[in-house]
Amino acid sequence: MSKEGTTSVGFAGVSKDKQHLAYTVSKAGSDWQEIFVKDVVTGKDLSDKLEWVKFSGAAWKNDGFYYSRYDRPAPGQELSKKNEFQKIYYHKLGTTQDKDTLIFQDKDHPLRYFGASTTEDERFLIIDISEGTDGNQIIVKDLNTTRSTKFRIIVQGFDNHNAIIDNVGDKLLMMTDIDAPNYKLVLVDPANPNKENWKTVIPERPELLQSVTTSGKYLIVTYLKDVASKVYQYDMDGIIVREVKLPTVGSASGFYAEKGETTAFYGFTSINYPYTIFKYNLTTGRSEVYKKPNVKFNPEDFEVNQVFYTSKDGTKVPMFVAHKKGIKLDGNNTALLYGYGGFSVNITPSFSAANIVLMENGGIYAVATLRGGGEYGENWHKGGMLFNKQNVFDDFISAGEYLVKNGYTSPSKLGIEGRSNGACWLVRV
Repeated sequence: MSKEGTTSVGFAGVSKDKQHLAYTVSKAGSDWQEIFVKDVVTGKDLSDKLEWVKFSGAAWKNDGFYYSRYDRPAPGQELSKKNEFQKIYYHKLGTTQDKDTLIFQDKDHPLRYFGASTTEDERFLIIDISEGTDGNQIIVKDLNTTRSTKFRIIVQGFDNHNAIIDNVGDKLLMMTDIDAPNYKLVLVDPANPNKENWKTVIPERPELLQSVTTSGKYLIVTYLKDVASKVYQYDMDGIIVREVKLPTVGSASGFYAEKGETTAFYGFTSINYPYTIFKYNLTTGRSEVYKKPNVKFNPEDFEVNQVFYTSKDGTKVPMFVAHKKGIKLDGNNTALLYGYGGFSVNITPSFSAANIVLMENGGIYAVATLRGGGEYGENWHKGGMLFNKQNVFDDFISAGEYLVKNGYTSPSKLGIEGRSNGACWLVRV
């Protein structure tokens, strides 16, 4: 999309009739995005072009969608002016942006972020409100009623994390960590949203409840158990039907199917397992490969182990260590240690061709599950944030010390890697 190769494209949302796809385009690394709409059948773009967008999807309703944007900056201030007063608009296909309808704004809190989504049946408009990267509140509007056009507050304040999964008739399924650091699934009546009226569908467990999706007439529930996915199929009342059998220890995501469908799709990956898309039969519980990449390597040549090491304060921290089978643990191997540890981001096992090249040449790849992430719930997250941030560095240093002590590598042959939050340190082991 650009001769220089500096254009990034993202998925924003697809219409319910699957005829139109909204996508975002950003240029030269900017957070500013433009939204375009493609006709799925013809492959051609429509005339629609939306500007001054940041951090937005496209929440479809009928022949248009809701999205977030800022006011147009003054000329010359596009990159220097502070972004304030993000708003939610509705855009009707085939119209120009100046005809968009303002749906929601907050004139009292200029730095809040607003994200719009709609339920599968397009009945409810959900607005997720945040003041940063931690905690959110939710307001909802019933688009199918003429009795009231006001939004209702479902969750107020920014002390917890909440997500509306979908609706069941006039009720809403919500994942929340309110009174449940490892999350639970509740059914909320938007007409009576007080916490005392919530109905627990899936209670909190010792493992982190990572995600819930509505899939056909079922719920697909993904937990993290020691940083690996465990997936279960439930009925809509929260009764377990079966465990979904995964290829190996790794990371699963997706399981999307519309109501009335019996086939869901999901992706699976691990350190020695390229990202593969599976078809899942919701009736029989069987999976089959739908799409897999052609990567020229033999996964049987490698082994992936999870170890638990002790951090400075005595906390047990998990780490995945991968290498070619049969190597000697004599301290002479090159090793690469990766860590993140922030913003409740889960770093689960995933495939990288670059890491395979490292291991094919006798190197070792290790991923430490540092505090600050969300792999063990909100307590693990809080254990590595704000005044507890030192724990993240201690966890990372202790991971390197473990690799050296157990003969995987030596200090002179140990490299470290991080991205974004995980690149904000420089440590020598």
